[in-house]
Amino acid sequence: MRLHTDFPERIVPGRKVFIGEFREQAIFETIRPHLAGKLVKFDGYETPESIGQFRNQWVYVRADDVPPLPDGMHYTFELMGLHVEDELGNELGVLTEILETGANDVYVVKDEVGAEILLPAIPSVVRSVDMNSRVMCVRILEGLIPDRDSD
Repeated sequence: MRLHTDFPERIVPGRKVFIGEFREQAIFETIRPHLAGKLVKFDGYETPESIGQFRNQWVYVRADDVPPLPDGMHYTFELMGLHVEDELGNELGVLTEILETGANDVYVVKDEVGAEILLPAIPSVVRSVDMNSRVMCVRILEGLIPDRDSD
């Protein structure tokens, strides 16, 4: 299992998780280090063939089962679907994807016609996130949004 978590200590025997697109429930039976990840066995799956259906699938936990983050930090799943607007209150679209790059994440924002805006997830761009109103306010740096009136 390749790890994509900031909390690897939570991957322990007995932990209930959900696997793949259909979120099939499974429980970790045994876990041991293996190369850069973990070698895991799920309860009830005794052969490589029986567990093979889950190869290359994401493993999830319930949203209410994640540890709290410090103020101002958010999990990816919490940010998805936020309405994004500029500092003047102009609607730019909805955050639909987060790209992980080497330097910083990049937020993909789609407007009502499907045009995409790529925004670096850096403090000079992301000015505020209001989880109650589900709005992210951003400062648009020069050149980030193509001039749509030049056609």
